[in-house]
Amino acid sequence: MLLPALYYLMGLFDNLFGGSKRNVQDYISLSSDDLDMTAVKESFQVHIAEIRDIEDVIAVKDLVYGGGIVIADITRLRTKDSVMNRITNELKQVVAEVGGDIVQKGDDQIIATPSGVSINRDKIGRSR
Repeated sequence: MLLPALYYLMGLFDNLFGGSKRNVQDYISLSSDDLDMTAVKESFQVHIAEIRDIEDVIAVKDLVYGGGIVIADITRLRTKDSVMNRITNELKQVVAEVGGDIVQKGDDQIIATPSGVSINRDKIGRSR
């Protein structure tokens, strides 16, 4: 079973290279019910977290140790607070231990990744 993106690419290549004409009825719309979710569950996952105090960091650390990517909302913390420094230091240590990456996006998010996942710091759409 092909994914919708592949159908789109096939149609694009047909248009570019003069292949057969396709119409909407040639494509299949898939829902998540049609997908084999066991393969997705066995790969890494992206988790959303909210860090309000130091106790919330434990769950984030466990997820990163387990191979998950965490996008954590830190808007409830003051950026110059000693608790914020402790939280970021603990997360930096975890990421260093697993060989991952970490970045703080503005004053509202921290993104932490496990080994094998790096964060590109170039913003999309900006000219260099």
